[in-house]
Amino acid sequence: MSVILHDLCGADPDRRFSPYCWRVRMALAHKGVAHEALPWRFTDKAAIADAGTDKVPVLRHAGRAIAESWTILEYLEDHWPGAPSLFGGEGGRALSRFVNTWSDAVMMTGIARLVVSDIPAHLAPADAEYFTRTREARFGRALPEVTASREREVEGFRRDLHPLRMVLRERPWLSGPTAGAADFIAFGPLQWARCVSAFPLLTPDDPVHAWRGRLLDAFGGLARAAPAEDLG
Repeated sequence: MSVILHDLCGADPDRRFSPYCWRVRMALAHKGVAHEALPWRFTDKAAIADAGTDKVPVLRHAGRAIAESWTILEYLEDHWPGAPSLFGGEGGRALSRFVNTWSDAVMMTGIARLVVSDIPAHLAPADAEYFTRTREARFGRALPEVTASREREVEGFRRDLHPLRMVLRERPWLSGPTAGAADFIAFGPLQWARCVSAFPLLTPDDPVHAWRGRLLDAFGGLARAAPAEDLG
């Protein structure tokens, strides 16, 4: 039965940059689930309205439309039990849920303040207008003002990654002997930034940088092949 993923893109349909969609794309590749990733833009609300949301990712399977990246990861784990596990058991599922919450609170918030002003240049005019208007309302100021001090603020973001760094100094993956959901969850925000901004979030000597590189090369270089600005 076919699987469809509505996946955020820019003016270029090949530039897929949603951190939440990247979590799902990596999970689909890990599970070996064949699917079609349909390009979706900010103003395409009607295409996913039946899922009860106005945001992607949305996964379609067996007549269902499933929204929200964590819910989709659980759906993939439960509906393809014979494929490689995303969580490695219920304990791993619970810990991955923590990583999901931590990543949203720390990584997503921190990265947004470093790259958000670079995003409109990659969008079609209607989407750029929507994105700029809604994000400026969210931040309460113009997008260039949000990122104006990023050369200084990136140091704080790098310090916030210390929990990841400490684990990755000792082993190659967050999830254990192989990559899993926790890795894909934390990778999504970094891939988002890489696809829309050349601003360097990580230093080359950072274990997080090396881990990101391993995930860029995973699954035949799926993530590395995506159009990107940060090629480091």
